[in-house]
Amino acid sequence: MSEHRFHIGAPAAGAALALLAALGPTAAGAAPPHSDTADLNGSGTAPGTAAASRFVPGPCPEPPEPIEALATARCGVLEVPENRARPGGRTISLAVAVIPPVSAKPAPDPVVFMAGGPGGEVFDDIPFLVSAGLNRDRELIVMAQRGNLYDTPHLACPELDRFYAQSVGLPSYAPQTEKLMVDAAKQCRDRLTADGTDLSAYNSVENAADFADLRTALDIKQWNVYGHSYGSNLALTYLRLHPQGIRAVALDSAAPAQYVSLPFAWANAKEGLDNLYKACASEPRCKSRYPDLERALNEQVRKLEARPLTLNVRPSQGGDPVKVVLDGGALVNLLVAKAIPFADVPAAIDELSRGNPERFAKARAAGSVQVGGQTAHGLTQSVVCGEWTPDHPPSDVLRAGREAFPEWPESVQAQAPQLAFQDPICRIWNVPNRTAALRVATESAVPTLFINGTFDMKTGASWASKTARTLSDSTTVQVPGIGHWVVPQSPCAQKVLASFLTRPTAPDTGCVAGLKWDPFTITPK
Repeated sequence: MSEHRFHIGAPAAGAALALLAALGPTAAGAAPPHSDTADLNGSGTAPGTAAASRFVPGPCPEPPEPIEALATARCGVLEVPENRARPGGRTISLAVAVIPPVSAKPAPDPVVFMAGGPGGEVFDDIPFLVSAGLNRDRELIVMAQRGNLYDTPHLACPELDRFYAQSVGLPSYAPQTEKLMVDAAKQCRDRLTADGTDLSAYNSVENAADFADLRTALDIKQWNVYGHSYGSNLALTYLRLHPQGIRAVALDSAAPAQYVSLPFAWANAKEGLDNLYKACASEPRCKSRYPDLERALNEQVRKLEARPLTLNVRPSQGGDPVKVVLDGGALVNLLVAKAIPFADVPAAIDELSRGNPERFAKARAAGSVQVGGQTAHGLTQSVVCGEWTPDHPPSDVLRAGREAFPEWPESVQAQAPQLAFQDPICRIWNVPNRTAALRVATESAVPTLFINGTFDMKTGASWASKTARTLSDSTTVQVPGIGHWVVPQSPCAQKVLASFLTRPTAPDTGCVAGLKWDPFTITPK
């Protein structure tokens, strides 16, 4: 996982090639253009003026490591206009897979998954979705959001992949690091636009329209939506703009569209860390062994930002040792990214304060191994720069950092965790400001489930209850001790989601009451 994504890393597992059988009488038929009349894309022109979308059956993607569920899947591509506001523009292709249900008597309404990111690779998520039971009683549909791996075009940025691999050996927020990242982003943007890519079309409005077209093209009367992280953001936008045919919506690690911005990242980091501190303080052994965890972390962020450690560390993936710079910014980003298992965080902070940086250094070194093309940075930057960064100057990010962590150095407070240097990058990326169309609350009576983890430092659990105020039939669940992307990590969350898909208006959340976080690791003094 690159440090830039709101997406949990997912090692590929299991599969084969399969040809897509017909998905019903109009499976390869055309989806009608949208009839929206509002200016939804920020261009002055409503979507729906470009050619109709259509589904074309075809072979499944072939990841480097086979994915078992694809062996029996029906696959193909959804062909859609790149920019629905530009008639006659080019067509792009989005990879689709329909995973069959396990049940011999499945429910008629499938579940469609919206991946995190933005820019997260969805096919590597399939093993986690299957193991969590998403296709137990109904078909599971996945589609690579526009620009992702297995799409045409694929908005990869090898320039940024190389930067992220190199960055583990650089000071996190130094001017030279900023220059390298901005230069890499410019090189990627120049290459993509030279190839004819309209970067302004890679946004959540077009993403939502793609899923609306997919439902129509597959001749699905009604389906359920499950989105996590950015996928929850997209799901809310989809529900607002295209409510037809949506039976129920499940939001995992919710990133509500009306709130997401760079300052939002600081509030999330604080909430997750505060919950972890409270959990340690409520556990007698943890409280006794690590009596002032917050103070210890604050001291290490200040100390390392002033005097970074430079180490040679072998990545956990293997290979030769790499140069690692461990400073205050790196420490914060590693915690937010859950690079250290939560049960080990108190021990890791204590060890660091006693002169042993091994846990953090190894986690930092792991970032030197990047899977090229796995993240569609072109989509990432287009969404972040068009939807999350506008209307919030760097001073807003600094103010939010100071409010959340007043004892940390300004150099750390000035950069949103996992979203460094966005202001200069977005000046180069140069896509339209879409906040008026997208930073909007969704109002709906469609049954909605929120599942959040209390230790999540990327999308704080408290945002669910705020977002639920405009969703009249909503249920919120907080799972103790879990971080980002709850369902694959929690059997109880899987039961709640299954119950919700069966009875959206009355899900059984009883298992949550007895949950506790995993005990914290206690090291000898």
